[in-house]
Parts: sequence; structure tokens; C-alpha cells
Amino acid sequence: MAIITSIEDLRVLHQKRTPKMFYDYADSGSWTESTYRANESDFQKIKFRQRVAVDMKNRSTKTTMVGQEVAMPVALAPTGLTGMQCADGEILAAKAAEKFGVPFCLSTMSICSIEDVAEHTTKPFWFQLYVMKDRGFIERLIERAKAAKCSALVLTLDLQILGQRHKDLKNGLSAPPKLTIANMINMATKPRWCMGMAMTPRRTFRNIVGHATGVGNMSSLSSWTAEQFDPGLSWADVEWIKKLWGGKLIIKGILDEGDARLAANSGADALIVSNHGGRQLDGAISSIQALPGIVDAVGKDIEVWMDGGIRSGQDVLKAWALGARGTMIGRPFLYGLGAMGEAGVTKCLEIIHNELDITMAFTGHRDIHNVTKEILYPGTF
Repeated sequence: MAIITSIEDLRVLHQKRTPKMFYDYADSGSWTESTYRANESDFQKIKFRQRVAVDMKNRSTKTTMVGQEVAMPVALAPTGLTGMQCADGEILAAKAAEKFGVPFCLSTMSICSIEDVAEHTTKPFWFQLYVMKDRGFIERLIERAKAAKCSALVLTLDLQILGQRHKDLKNGLSAPPKLTIANMINMATKPRWCMGMAMTPRRTFRNIVGHATGVGNMSSLSSWTAEQFDPGLSWADVEWIKKLWGGKLIIKGILDEGDARLAANSGADALIVSNHGGRQLDGAISSIQALPGIVDAVGKDIEVWMDGGIRSGQDVLKAWALGARGTMIGRPFLYGLGAMGEAGVTKCLEIIHNELDITMAFTGHRDIHNVTKEILYPGTF
């Protein structure tokens, strides 16, 4: 593809260059995928007011997220198996984010470990935590994040149990992929991906293997992860983790105003309105639809962000106008990563920033901090 103009262009390249099981893992939702689709389509219903004959010079999209200066209100979301979209994927994405001036958040279920990413970056990144039944492992994971000088902990609350994603089951998703005849035939059509994977030692969940008790290889990892996500997770655990961490805490997975109040009362620094990209409760409300009510309920008490369905800088501006003081992107940067590695993540960020900047100008604003919901047509949000 000679000219890449949109996130959709990156998605198409990603699909061509990445094995089916890993592309499908990134680009799917649970059950009927209705919430996954609504996350995106509900953004499209929101319309802008265009303004003319206003001063559009010297525009700025710069702001802060939990006190950290950012080039635009966008962070790279924690995504599992990122290092299977492209060899050393988490390292490459973190480097691109650092150079661009936006935060990168590493998932517990990453292929590259906390230590791998710290070794290849110069500025602090964020770490995302899933709460496992093995609390000793959680304590060690948090200590490792502290040792790596991670500047914020993102605690995900909406994956106590795993939503069913039909494509993952049909593809037999695993890391590294099982060498079935179908998988080998498919991988043979992805020579760039295969070459990259052949040249890296990072092909499994390196935050877990060798760190969790009794997990020393892939066979023991599978049984461990199947048993470890904790359905008994409670707000008391959130309090315990906050004390253990002692730094900036961001709570991810809030869709309900009552839960938002509990998150604000927990002393967290920010919450993320999120339905896990439509990968957990199918039939749940879209993130952008849930956002205004949560901002009204707790926006004065805690920093409110959102993720889910963002495919452009216009979507970022719509979220900001409705009260989000930060956004997270998952699939867009994965598309870029699978398409072109680090350069693809950079291209993703450039596309989103350009769309955000130009749309802000067309709505009559030079500074993102002055943007309110007045830029949107009533009745479309």
C-alpha cells in the first residue's frame, strides 16, 4: 500500500501480514460482537458544528493525563498478546509512544516482560494489572513494576471471568501458536511475521512464565491462567492494591455510574469508561454512550477517560467534548504494529493527531482545553 491515509488502511495491511489467529484476536468481540460494533458505530452518530472565519493559527492538542504531559489526550491501551502481532511488539509500541509523547501501558498478559520494555525505553511507562488468585504473584508483579519505575498502575476490573470470543476458540488461539497443519499453512503466507518471530526469544507470556509459582513452561502456563483470574475480586482488593502500589492508580472497566462513584471514593487518580473493547459482556452499552453520565456523576471528583471504538482523531475530540480528559487506543495501534512494526504505531499516532488537530480547527478552536460539547450538534449525542 503506497499511501496510508487512515487507521482503516493500517487494518487492511495488518490483516494481510499477521497470522489469522492473532489478527482475529485483535479484531473481534465476544458472542455476537454487538457491543464491539456499537463502540465504533455510536461515535459515527455524533456530529460536529463547523465554524468559519475564526483564527486557526498556533493550535495545541497538548494536555496532561494523571499529571503527565502528553502530546494529545491519547494513551496506548494495555493489550494482551501484543508481541504476537509483531515480534517484540510491546517494545516497539512503547518506543513509538515515547518518541511521540504519549503514554504506553503494558499488559499483564504481554509477550515482552516488564523488564524487557524497561530495558528498551528511557522514560517511565504504565503497567496494567489483572488480579489473580495467587496474591503472592500479584505482590511480586507490583514490586517488579516499581523496580522498572512504572509511573502508573492501571487496574482492570472487568475481567474477573473471561468473555467467550468465538474466533479465538475456532482458531485455537495460543502463544506461541500450535503447529497444526492449518496454522502452518496460514503462517507460510506471512513471511515477514515468521522471520521476525524466528529472530526473537520472546514468544510466550514473559510476565508470568518463570515468575508464577509452578509455571515454568507453556503447558503449565495454560492450566495456571485458566484457574487464576479471580471471580471474587472486590473493592477491598482495590484498597489493598492501592496501598501496595502507593503511586498513581487508574481503574479500568467502568460502565455504571454507581461503580464510577465507588472508583472515585477508592482514591484512584483516574477511571476509564470501558467495556473491554466489546470483548466481555456482549450487549453492554458502548463506552461513548456511557461516558456523559459518568462524567456528570463523578467528573469533578476524579479524572475520567474512556476507551473502546476510537478509530480516528475525530473520535478523540468527540470523547473530549463529552468530558473525557483522556482516551486509550488499542486496536488502532495494533493495526499499525501488525502492518509495519514500530513505524506503523508511529503512523497510527500521526494519523490520529492530524485528524484531531484539523477537526479542532474546523470547529473553531485552537486549544483543546477550550473544547466543550458546544462543538457537537444537540440530539446527536
